[in-house]
Amino acid sequence: SHPPLCPPGIKCGGVLSAPSGNFSSPNFPRPYPYETECTWLIVVAEGSSVLLSFSHFELEYHVACAYDYLQVYNGAARDRGNLLGTFCGHSPPPPFSSAWHVMAVVFRSDRHVAKHGFAAAYRKDACGGQLTGLSGEIMSPRYPESYPNDAECRWSIGGAGSSSPLTLVFADFQVEGGQGCGFDYVALFDGPTSAAPHLGRYCGSIRPPRTVSSTPHLHILFKSDFNIGGRGFKAYFYSAGECQEVFTTVKGNFSSPRYPNFYPNNLKCQWSIQLPPGYRVKVFFLDMELEGRSSLTGGCDYDHLAAFDGGTENGSLLGRWCGWESLAPITSRSNRLLLVLHTDRNTAKRGFSVAYVGVVPMNVSCTRTDFHIQIPVQSLAQLERNRIYLGTPSCAAQVVGGNFKIHTRFDTCGTESQKRNNTSIIVSTLYINFSAGNQEDIHQYEVQCEPKRKEASVTLIAGPDPSRLSQAENLVDAQQREGGVTDTREIKSQDTSDIVFISICILAGLLMVIAVVGLVLL
Repeated sequence: SHPPLCPPGIKCGGVLSAPSGNFSSPNFPRPYPYETECTWLIVVAEGSSVLLSFSHFELEYHVACAYDYLQVYNGAARDRGNLLGTFCGHSPPPPFSSAWHVMAVVFRSDRHVAKHGFAAAYRKDACGGQLTGLSGEIMSPRYPESYPNDAECRWSIGGAGSSSPLTLVFADFQVEGGQGCGFDYVALFDGPTSAAPHLGRYCGSIRPPRTVSSTPHLHILFKSDFNIGGRGFKAYFYSAGECQEVFTTVKGNFSSPRYPNFYPNNLKCQWSIQLPPGYRVKVFFLDMELEGRSSLTGGCDYDHLAAFDGGTENGSLLGRWCGWESLAPITSRSNRLLLVLHTDRNTAKRGFSVAYVGVVPMNVSCTRTDFHIQIPVQSLAQLERNRIYLGTPSCAAQVVGGNFKIHTRFDTCGTESQKRNNTSIIVSTLYINFSAGNQEDIHQYEVQCEPKRKEASVTLIAGPDPSRLSQAENLVDAQQREGGVTDTREIKSQDTSDIVFISICILAGLLMVIAVVGLVLL
């Protein structure tokens, strides 16, 4: 016999605000009705968390759970950034621990094939559970108050679809001490259960070291005995591959987690670019769509991306962005730059994609007849001198002392005369070839000289992805420009000197003809 269609008055979903409770699919344990949608919103006291577990689970199976399904949200429903998972079939979801005091469960059935459904239970402030986000926070029970005696909590982190290792950092730690940590302790395991390899066992008041797993899973066990407690601990974790990366190559690119799909909520992700001394970091924003500005303050109070000079959040702020913006490139003042993405509890968007390139430290000067280019060897330590050349490979750098040097006359090395803004300048292209194997990677800098003023400048014209980057900005430090910085935008140049010369010759010829005719007539 078929189950009935869902009657209009069926009890389904609702707000659950008691400290603990149970709920199930309509008609459970009999088959659930067709074409049903139920949403349960679990709301406990602010500052608490929710532990959700399933005692029975049987829904129609589909490989992508496209027919009947159950969804669990870390917060309000229908926000894709809060989705912890979508489930169907016979395998029950793991126990879930929320990151804050709200959790939502959505059940939906289609018009065919009904099963027995599910039964679930929740309780507030239970310790342990399954944590599947790319980043999150865990605390001992009652933290920062003293934790209870005879506690045993197990957190299993992982299973968010990421294949990257996890990093765990303790922000606070005070657990009863003792030789061998035999009384109260925190134990870490390199995998989803305590059967995985042991990473460490900690007690006392010294914070455990930063721990990085070798798998996308981490298991944390906290145990207390029958007496003497402490404040406990607070720790946060993040997926090292998608949410915490360090770049040391001279160019690269990265994007927000899951880009171009919606990023998760409750993130704090950091990307650190660390280049050799003397370099600066130039970042190009290829795409950005984050949650918009606050309507109350007009500021980026919700989700935002921030850039800091110097590699830490204590460095000077280079910019803070949100919403949908087309951003101009930014350049650090030092060899380190940090990008930080904060997302809050709701309203996720597509995220961002950026590319960066290291601006090679160089000193460019000129006379009325020559270019002088100097680059510290340590900045390009892996490169042979013939990988650095002006105009053509035959004009390669020489190694003099600790520098690559190019000293060349204007009439060589592909140098040409141009007129820009009614000023005659000498222009050439400096090539730095970072290519390795089959991967071509040639950075190009335009070097200019205004011979009359003996003033030189250098501009990056090809960096991470020339087809995407229309802007090229002057990269010379103020010191090199003797106190005056000009923003040299890329200008379509046109060599007009030959045209002017020919025009003068034609005019002179016409005047000569007129003079000759005048003499003949006289």
